[in-house]
Amino acid sequence: MNIELSHPYLLVGGTGRTGRRITAQLTAQGRRVRVTSRNGRPPFDWHDETTWEDQLRGVRRVFVAFHPDVAAPGAADLLGRFAQRADTLGVRRIVLFSGRGEEAAQDAEAQVADNIRECTVLRSAFFMEDFTEHFLLDAVRSGLVAMPAGSVPEPFVDLEDLAGVATRALTGDDLVGQTLELTGPELLTFADVAAVLSGVIGSPIAYHPCSVAEFAAGAEAEGMAPAEAQVLASVFAQVLDGRNAHLTDDLPTILGRPPRRFADFARAAAASGAWSPADAQEQGTRG
Repeated sequence: MNIELSHPYLLVGGTGRTGRRITAQLTAQGRRVRVTSRNGRPPFDWHDETTWEDQLRGVRRVFVAFHPDVAAPGAADLLGRFAQRADTLGVRRIVLFSGRGEEAAQDAEAQVADNIRECTVLRSAFFMEDFTEHFLLDAVRSGLVAMPAGSVPEPFVDLEDLAGVATRALTGDDLVGQTLELTGPELLTFADVAAVLSGVIGSPIAYHPCSVAEFAAGAEAEGMAPAEAQVLASVFAQVLDGRNAHLTDDLPTILGRPPRRFADFARAAAASGAWSPADAQEQGTRG
């Protein structure tokens, strides 16, 4: 028997937008998946280390999406201790979801790589699904997207593409030890995105370049937890300065095909009713 097929794959943060898609891809390959949740049985809580061992026992490969972000205060120490515990329990590989251009996230990446035998880091651009499943969903429905991005372009990436890379990193051996930067196939400003959305939805979507403080206040007013809003605002203040305004070929090289274009994503989302108030979806968490 293939030893990796005899052990479940653990997805920490697997109930989130990325994790759900990885679960589907692993399951389609006939692999067993164990997904953590604070309300699961047994539960998993990053801030209660006594909950870690039950989830890690019997596992060899783990995907980690840390909430709210690997750049959050305290994340590096927690991830380092988690990786160390995982190693002692027989985990061989961790695939860590991270953010592109986030300097604070590099501490967390190093902590994991230093404490686990096999580590792959996935640094991702902004998700296309942020406009359908997360913090920009209500903004699109309201007709006004406010972001502290100015006219800086971003290479938005599709979560199905990202999940494909994560699944490959978990199941194959060719990506071990690599730090990958995953982008979509084109650079788009938020004004460009608003224009695309206006066309596919059939009503005007405006883009308002706001300050970081305005973004945080607006996110909280829309119901985002204050701690998450502040973390996102801090990350945006750093990564939306132009440092990520370039493409990489990591994703198409790994998947063997071009990444999904934003216009194709938007047309499919509009056709599915993603932005219809009558079909409101519960907003997921980042990662």
